[in-house]
Amino acid sequence: MTPSQQNDIPSPLAAISLKLVGAATILVAMIDFILLLFPPQMSEPAWLVGTMGSIVERGIVPLVGIALLIAGYWVDTSIGKSSRKASLVVDARFWTCLLSSLLGLIFILIMFLYPLNANRQLNTELALIENQSELATEELQGRLNEQLAQSKTQIDALLADESQFQAAVASGELDAAQIEQFERFRSDPQELDSFLSSQVGELETNLQNRISEEKQVATDRVKANPTLTVKAMTRVVLSSLLMGFVYAFIGWAGLRRLLAMVS
Repeated sequence: MTPSQQNDIPSPLAAISLKLVGAATILVAMIDFILLLFPPQMSEPAWLVGTMGSIVERGIVPLVGIALLIAGYWVDTSIGKSSRKASLVVDARFWTCLLSSLLGLIFILIMFLYPLNANRQLNTELALIENQSELATEELQGRLNEQLAQSKTQIDALLADESQFQAAVASGELDAAQIEQFERFRSDPQELDSFLSSQVGELETNLQNRISEEKQVATDRVKANPTLTVKAMTRVVLSSLLMGFVYAFIGWAGLRRLLAMVS
């Protein structure tokens, strides 16, 4: 063998380095994935969406590790150092391909589960905003009805007690327009009810508009959530599809080859 041919032979150190770096990359990625799953909150769509999104963002890391590990074994084969294992159980390539197949299945599942849970989260948060708006409206109506009753009681008491009415006039608490208005209330009690209802109705309209504005702001904020937009769902779905296919192809092709070697 000529010196140039010897230089073309891959170094055993390269094989060891590739396998070590690949194994370390896979282990670190698996630890990261496991930590993402704790504490599990499977019934919470927000947790599921966040966890699946994080897994997809990190999905390329174990794929690089698997590729490095397989490349290391290929280098071993190139230098004639690879030996056939008596059992696949003790062959790291078997477990690597099995892991790759499992990850392929996981990413394919994420491709379907992510948009479903993203829509669940969106609908849940919108329903919560709707409920809060309805509760605020009911509370507002209760306060206004209470205020209406208190105002009517106070005015009725003032109109029923002439001395108290005259004292209010003498002290300047009531101007000429209010005195005239109170005289109309005295002669026609229904006008008092109409007046108070119009005052409360105007206040209710203003406060209801404020509640509607706050509801719209909250709704827009939920719809603008980066994890719930159509763009985010499209990115996660396509990334999951691509990585799921690559993982599954590497895993299944590798398992088929290993099974053929031991058969």
